[in-house]
Amino acid sequence: MVKLISEGVNRYRIAREQGMKVDAVVYLNPSLLPSLYEDRSLEQLVHAAQLPGVIEPVIGMPDIHEGFGLPIGGVMAVSAGDGVISAGAVGMDINCGVRLIRTGLEAAGVEKQVLRRLMQKVEEYVPTGIGKKSRHDSITRQVFERVANGGAQEFITLGHGSKEDLDCIEEQGVLRGADLGCVSREAFNRGLQQLGTLGGGNHFIEFQEVTDTFDRNLADAFGLFKGQLTVMIHTGSRGFGHQICTDYSKSLLAVAEKYKIRMPSKGLACAPVDSREGRNYYSAMACAVNFAFANRQLIMHDVIRAFEEITGRGAGRDMKLVYDVAHNIAKVEMQKGEKLLVHRKGATRALPAGHPGNPPLYMGTGHPVLIPGSMGTASYVLVGQTKAGESFYSVNHGAGRVLSRKAALKTITKEQFDRSMGEVLYNTRNYRELADEAPAAYKNIEDVVETLVTLGFARKVARLRPLAVIKGKD
Repeated sequence: MVKLISEGVNRYRIAREQGMKVDAVVYLNPSLLPSLYEDRSLEQLVHAAQLPGVIEPVIGMPDIHEGFGLPIGGVMAVSAGDGVISAGAVGMDINCGVRLIRTGLEAAGVEKQVLRRLMQKVEEYVPTGIGKKSRHDSITRQVFERVANGGAQEFITLGHGSKEDLDCIEEQGVLRGADLGCVSREAFNRGLQQLGTLGGGNHFIEFQEVTDTFDRNLADAFGLFKGQLTVMIHTGSRGFGHQICTDYSKSLLAVAEKYKIRMPSKGLACAPVDSREGRNYYSAMACAVNFAFANRQLIMHDVIRAFEEITGRGAGRDMKLVYDVAHNIAKVEMQKGEKLLVHRKGATRALPAGHPGNPPLYMGTGHPVLIPGSMGTASYVLVGQTKAGESFYSVNHGAGRVLSRKAALKTITKEQFDRSMGEVLYNTRNYRELADEAPAAYKNIEDVVETLVTLGFARKVARLRPLAVIKGKD
């Protein structure tokens, strides 16, 4: 069993052992500790700490749970000069991320029947569920190629949004260095069919109410007010990113001997950052990152269309993008005085006020950090603080699972599901289609958020409670 050493409030260390080149740190409050020993996530942190060029520490966030390679809720930084890049440390759903849209509407003034009509209209435009194809006939091969290289900007050029949106998207909606020549034909074909689709699993479109603003000045800067209706979109690069990760997890595994890399697990297959194989993966990953930014841009356009049709033509004028954050990504960043490649897998960038990585709009505040809860529980808007430099300016990406999908389906009854959802509307008559995403399958979002707030890594700005949620069958 991996030994955790307590280092004060909400901080535990895994000291160097078993070939580790650096220590690992896990941020947890005590109530979250028991679930940590129910999977292999700690062992996966130990494995990541054995890779060449890794920078101390490898990090586990409070939503940590077992993944493929690096645990979900994991952060691994490596030297951009002599480190490695790993597909498994980015994840299958490349640039799975969250986008928050504010409206000019009071949630209390939107009746349940209107919410239900909004849900139905959104689903007319946005296909949900695994393997579903786009309903946008305008997405040709040429448009797809432009999106993979140029990200969200390409859909804005086509009239799906405004230029101001780019200031509210991480990396302004595009990761440079994309090259479709590094993407397999199978991945290309899957991506071509799925722009503008939500997917299944933990992806969702949720209508929410701002119930609390903890910092009035920051809430005002983000355009949020108590009682406001907001929309949160959570999705990623769909089958395109999944296929890219699958392809490179296999091909990178095959080059370990060539570069004399001792790989502690197959899920952390990697290559030197500056090798041909490493550069090829980065270029393919960047295509999926750009796809995901563009995918959320197109879905936002469709959500605004639905609002205008159901609540009136003026609704779209008041609907603005608050921010869009990436979860599963590897990026070159200046951290701790050197150029690092930071892998964030189920983790969110959180820059404080004044950090040069902020967009101009949020330079004086720090950019919004979006933390979705599980279906039926609250989500949070945070902002990073200077102390987050300890975690490579990273925080958690959500609540984090405590039950596998299989275990959730086996143990959660209809009565439990209904009780946990309360008055929240959802888009299916069969609860079993969503039971694997029930609140009981996840950690307590309040405990997860408070872990990092207490450490001083982030500050709470607003709390959002769900009113209605659209999800797809897994």
